[in-house]
Amino acid sequence: MKATELYAPTLRESPAEAELLSHKLMLRAGFIRKAAGGMYSYLPLAWRTMKKIMQIIREEMDAKGGQEIMMPITQPAEIWQESGRWAVYGDEMMRLKDRHGREFALGPTHEEMITTLIRGEVKSYKQLPLMLYQIQNKYRDEIRPRFGLMRSREFVMKDLYSFDKDVDGMNISYKKMYDAYDKIFSRCGLKFRPVEADNGAIGGGHSHEFTVLAPSGESSIAYCEKCDFAASDEKAELKVIKAEAENLKDLEKIETPDCHTIEMVKNFLQVPIEKTIKAVAFQDDDGRLILAFVRGDHEVNEIKVLNSVEGALHLHMAEESAINSVGGCAGFMSPIGLKDGAVIVVDSTVMEMYNAVAGANEVDKHFINVTPRRDFDAEKIIVADIRKVQEGDPCPRCGEKLKMTRGIEVGQVFTLGNKYSKSLSATFLDENGKEQFFEMGCYGIGVGRTMAAAIEQNNDKDGIIWHPAIAPFEVVVVPVNAKEISQLEYAEKIYSELKNSGIDVLLDDRKERAGVKFKDCDLIGYPIRVTVSPKTLENDSVEIKIRKSGEILNFNRGEVVEKICAELKKLF
Repeated sequence: MKATELYAPTLRESPAEAELLSHKLMLRAGFIRKAAGGMYSYLPLAWRTMKKIMQIIREEMDAKGGQEIMMPITQPAEIWQESGRWAVYGDEMMRLKDRHGREFALGPTHEEMITTLIRGEVKSYKQLPLMLYQIQNKYRDEIRPRFGLMRSREFVMKDLYSFDKDVDGMNISYKKMYDAYDKIFSRCGLKFRPVEADNGAIGGGHSHEFTVLAPSGESSIAYCEKCDFAASDEKAELKVIKAEAENLKDLEKIETPDCHTIEMVKNFLQVPIEKTIKAVAFQDDDGRLILAFVRGDHEVNEIKVLNSVEGALHLHMAEESAINSVGGCAGFMSPIGLKDGAVIVVDSTVMEMYNAVAGANEVDKHFINVTPRRDFDAEKIIVADIRKVQEGDPCPRCGEKLKMTRGIEVGQVFTLGNKYSKSLSATFLDENGKEQFFEMGCYGIGVGRTMAAAIEQNNDKDGIIWHPAIAPFEVVVVPVNAKEISQLEYAEKIYSELKNSGIDVLLDDRKERAGVKFKDCDLIGYPIRVTVSPKTLENDSVEIKIRKSGEILNFNRGEVVEKICAELKKLF
């Protein structure tokens, strides 16, 4: 393709709305343009990269036995009501009504749609296993869309769904997809880690997020350098920290004036923060009061709290009136002496403490010498791992100290079990003619997020640095002065030879100054730039710049195709 025919409106300055580097660079490099909050048009350069990512995905899905289909984006409310998820997605689901008043949703995901499709068609174990996927738009009404393609309302996603006759088969499908994802993101040239993750509103059994490592990532990841453990901070299951045994002292209530934070209590009583117990109060969508208790130096993990309380879908901070209704006192809470009416969740590590400090449920009063195993009513509390992982926590597998990093989730794999097949009555007949529910899995990749994550991980002060596999063009040929016929013709011959050799090449035939064209090349991030100048014409040679390293190479005209192919191969 020629640059004079390419729609790629580059910008010299970053728009004020852009916060994340990938967002700034995609706007500046002419990849995307904002249509509305969280909605973007993909311009030709972006769509070329997106199509290359999609092609890699298709090849790896097909290699594992996946078959591509296309389902409706607009989904009837009835199938979501049947599965019980119409309320779970809440305000994130974009809902609409047709002219007859029937309710629909713009699909945020397709578990219900694929399950209702299969339940009417697949009737025998002989038709299994089955893996079907699609690549299409998804819609989620984010409360605050931001960071460009990282958190948008409309996005392109690959979602595959597996159907198996039993759990063993489901786990085989899961492993196939796990391996496929590993290949996909490796082929895209990304540095990533699969991390154990929470299933969230999708539900089901275990899952892994494939996370591109980048300081700007929204995900916080705990990982171990000694073993292969890695998990999101929402999911990381932690070992119980057992305090050294002490002689038990009598529970005592004392005055703690104006000590309504853990830091204040610690300083006033001159005790280590590890000897304090902290409370956080939530309410769910039904107004239930949920009180969570962790050690003073730990933080409450809301996702773990949510998962530990049956029937809770969402959490928000509790109203003070709700706390007061059970005899609690904001800033001075503990499970001791509370009335019925609250769900009390205590972190497992708290239950191993001796002679600690906790609130007395009265203003300016705390209990000292609290030993939870003795002083908390075991019949009224839920004991669970509800704390957020911190750097230095022991690895749950090998005990080594965990480290923390940040990352961008680009894909996730889930085992669903029979969660959807059971709620949607999707069954088949097994070898004995007995009716069974399908064992399912689902597997998603954010195509736009993958493109944005690649930019976040690969850039410099001049712009994007693309891996050749997903670059909009692998090579750009730049005549320094396209107004000079001899230069342009020389460049066109090189362009044709590269194109005929199967290289994805662009000819920058614009009659712009060389500096403008070079800046655009670096901004857009073409992996290799071929420069034609009066000097190269004179020597019958070409100059090549490798975008990633900045290395400048010179080759004879006759070996240009061979040398460029060799340099591209090094970059893959």
